[in-house]
Amino acid sequence: MTQADFEFIRDLAYSQTGIVLPDRKRHMVYSRLCRRLRALRINDFRQYCLLLQQQQEQELGHFINALTTNLTSFFREKHHFEFLRDELIPRWQKRADKRLRIWSSACSTGEEPYSIAMTLEPFFAKSPWDLKILATDLDTNVLTKAEAGLYPPENLENLPGKLMDKYFQPKGNVFKVTDDAQKLVFFRQLNLLESWPMQGPFDVIFCRNVLIYFDNPTKKKIISKFRQLLSDDGYLFIGHSETLHHISDEFDLIGQTIYRPNRRLNHF
Repeated sequence: MTQADFEFIRDLAYSQTGIVLPDRKRHMVYSRLCRRLRALRINDFRQYCLLLQQQQEQELGHFINALTTNLTSFFREKHHFEFLRDELIPRWQKRADKRLRIWSSACSTGEEPYSIAMTLEPFFAKSPWDLKILATDLDTNVLTKAEAGLYPPENLENLPGKLMDKYFQPKGNVFKVTDDAQKLVFFRQLNLLESWPMQGPFDVIFCRNVLIYFDNPTKKKIISKFRQLLSDDGYLFIGHSETLHHISDEFDLIGQTIYRPNRRLNHF
């Protein structure tokens, strides 16, 4: 991979996804795209860059899927799920409005939205409650895996036994998410840089370990759109290494990477 190849790939990734790839990511880009080159039987990155220029519409999805990071696990950053359980569930149970909408905006292979479903299902899965969890991701490959709801045993090692028994059933050498959790989650492909078809309002939006890949102008744009879709008493959860400091003045930090819309701008 020449510097020119890397710069072309970096510019294309930014224009299509908003992901920033500094020079220190060059080796990562090389290793991830090498698999795609082998699949296409292309010998060097110059040829691959030409292919992207000539057949961008056909190859772009594969290109994005190859670059996207999909590290996840069940109940990752458990303080968010503890906040759901200890703070929000008791509050929601008392409200008159029985509609609940949660958005997992970078759901990867499904562990995050299914963790949300397992947390909320015992309380809100039946009438009169109307609970739906939207799960979106840029990567179509991981969405296919998430919809299938099939996980190897090692992915479930840290789950409490009661959750294993209730929400997973063995299927050959893997485990399948049961219908009780799966029916609450709706998977869709979405690029956060493009138009969003959903209208909200959402009670909680999860956008964890995604903002770190964007530059500040892109972060500001996305966070502003989240605010438009979030209810005034909703919450935004971001990743452990992320912050809205110097990014948005529409939110207040109320807990560990937990934000709530402020009211300071509403007096106009």
